Amino acid sequence: MALIKVIIPAYNEADSIAHVIHDIPKLVDEVIVVSNNSTDHTERNAVQAGATVLTETNKGYGYACLKGMEYISKQNIKPDIVVFIDGDYSDYPEQLTTLVSPILEENIDFVVGARTKNLRESGSMTVPQEFGNWLATSLMRLFFNSTFTDLGPFRAIKYSKLLKLNMLDKTYGWTVEMQLKVLKHNFSYREIPVKYRNRIGVSKVSGTIKGAIFAGIKILYWIFKYSIKK
Repeated sequence: MALIKVIIPAYNEADSIAHVIHDIPKLVDEVIVVSNNSTDHTERNAVQAGATVLTETNKGYGYACLKGMEYISKQNIKPDIVVFIDGDYSDYPEQLTTLVSPILEENIDFVVGARTKNLRESGSMTVPQEFGNWLATSLMRLFFNSTFTDLGPFRAIKYSKLLKLNMLDKTYGWTVEMQLKVLKHNFSYREIPVKYRNRIGVSKVSGTIKGAIFAGIKILYWIFKYSIKK
């Protein structure tokens, strides 16, 4: 049986984190919550829900994900698959089984949970989010002949392939960097439609003007960086 670990970057998600952890299927070997300098009870609630909790004091989504990867790298037994999911309960963790199935059954390298419109709860994605997704995936299609339609945070990847990506982004560009590097490495990939609901609490990215602007800048930075390197 494949060894699966889940990394959940979380900043002040005390009200949602336990829901996320409890809904993750039992086939997962370890749930790793990386508290990104949380000031509420995120860490306490995650521990009580059964997760391994790490602390990353540098603020940034990528910083938190990299902290989780660093922790895994020091373990004696490495996972076959790493799954990333947000801590706000907007995704449906129980769909993890569906997300990893192309890797387990078809030997696909990377799978993104695509938040398709017909499966999204009304209001669950903001206008800046929708525009950012459209812009990023359109440019990836233009420059790299990609078939990606979403930068969804719910994603699964073979651990061996994740290491080869040499992930670098520390903040808002993590998701698009991963997808661009998957394309550049010619890894096999698949999108799986997933349900998406309104998050618990306020988004730290799309919920603020600053977050939306910086996320957009990072998306464009990574896309043009790799288009120039072609």
